[in-house]
Amino acid sequence: MNIVLFGAQGSGKGTQAEKLVATFHCHHISSGDIFRDAFEDGSELGRVAHSYIERGELVPDDITVEMMLQRITQPDIARAGFILDGFPRTIAQAKALDEGLAKLGREIDCSVYLDVPRAELIKRLSGRYICKAHQHVYNVRTNPPKVAGICDIDGSELYQRTDDQGSAIEKRLDIFFSETIQLLDYYRAQNKLLHIDGNRDIDEVSADLIEKLKKYLSR
Repeated sequence: MNIVLFGAQGSGKGTQAEKLVATFHCHHISSGDIFRDAFEDGSELGRVAHSYIERGELVPDDITVEMMLQRITQPDIARAGFILDGFPRTIAQAKALDEGLAKLGREIDCSVYLDVPRAELIKRLSGRYICKAHQHVYNVRTNPPKVAGICDIDGSELYQRTDDQGSAIEKRLDIFFSETIQLLDYYRAQNKLLHIDGNRDIDEVSADLIEKLKKYLSR
């Protein structure tokens, strides 16, 4: 099972991806994790990608596509399938992904759009904190840690990304609603789109998403 999970920053992609992995036993591939791992490994692609991320900008397509396809072609992914989180972000990336998968005799089975109003996204992003050890996500309003400033899972310190502050939030959302939103039409034209209301309680969204995805994949 190969799924694209997309939505604006703050829509809950990472949280919902983890729940899907627990249900469908596939791999969660986050573009952010791929970029961070490459940066920590000291690769040239990783350093270039990180410079864009720090400015709240999208990493160029050629860099992003190369890094993501490298991960997708690894044996563990080939066996279990994947949930892509944060990629593709543009029509060009989606086409490059389809072309790369076709060469492997594979394809995207379904895309899921988590729909959350912009005003709510701003509230979520301004209250979002991430743990330093493994990037677990919390929100002071909707999903706070049990102990303020400390990750429930690994006990590491929580921090707020620079692109979750001030004008960087607006800039990231502008990019999403002018570019990434076009993926709706791209996957709808392939009859591979599920539209999910993401402006609800985390567990409510998860239950709805899993139910609809099971029905879709059993067609």
